[in-house]
Amino acid sequence: MSLTRQQIQAVCQLTDKITGIQWDSSKDYLIESRIVARLAEFGCTSLEALIAKVEAGDSVAKNAFIDAVTTRETLFFRDESPYIALEHKALPEIIDTKTSSYYPKRLRLWSAAASTGQEAYSLAICLLETLPDLWSWDVQILATDISDAALAAASRGIYSEFEVGRGLRPDLRDKYFQRVGNGWQVKDDVRSLVSFQKRNLLQPFEGLGPFDIIFCRYVAIYFDLPVRRELFERLSRTLSNDGVLFVGSSENLSDFGARWAPQFHCRAVYYQPNKTRTAFSLQPTSPLTAITGQVPAPNFSRRFAPTLSH
Repeated sequence: MSLTRQQIQAVCQLTDKITGIQWDSSKDYLIESRIVARLAEFGCTSLEALIAKVEAGDSVAKNAFIDAVTTRETLFFRDESPYIALEHKALPEIIDTKTSSYYPKRLRLWSAAASTGQEAYSLAICLLETLPDLWSWDVQILATDISDAALAAASRGIYSEFEVGRGLRPDLRDKYFQRVGNGWQVKDDVRSLVSFQKRNLLQPFEGLGPFDIIFCRYVAIYFDLPVRRELFERLSRTLSNDGVLFVGSSENLSDFGARWAPQFHCRAVYYQPNKTRTAFSLQPTSPLTAITGQVPAPNFSRRFAPTLSH
């Protein structure tokens, strides 16, 4: 099927309107492979019919459209370094600040573009590996995504050999997963730390936060600059005063003002937009004293080293 310029423009405009994802005429191959080739699955005989259904508010058609246009590239402990920075720098500092608060053992995390769940479960595993007494804490990890299909897969927590081989060390797999058929399922105690919820990042965040840690990685790159700026501003309002925001390695917030000064630690970058103090210490003050009573020697190289399958 050869797409007309008008058809491509109509799909791109609808994609932008619903998801904020910026598609243009260069994405005609995606329109053909993800949408046109599956029109029968959507219960439509033409691209125009699908667009009309979505714009008319047909929830089935809208969900199918969202599932078709969203990208679900993800893996466990993606890029590795953010999780090392979380373990050795951000989390210890957050715990230190909580010791004098009303809730010294409460942690709230948000995986803001959770896809099929690998990021949220990576955060859960990171906490379990870092905090030996985690089960005495009040911990909640919220995982949100715009796609119903992605959230359903994430909630099941079942992954193929290929999926668990992407970023997950075998010892962590054996410790936190169990064999299910030809795949692996996240164990119930790990899954109990994570709750899943459908959220569109373009919509208001009523009822969310405050969070100590937000991972919003590799989603804003699909938005235009004004939408990105507004998204990160809204995310900052869901962070606690000492909360941290991790974004993708290709995403830079420095152009959004001085409060978005990047913090460089363990080969990773994160942001503390609501930090009340003006100067940031480049050295950890008491890295894991609040957790274990001793300062560990950082091992930046292999703790969460990926074992990529090809």
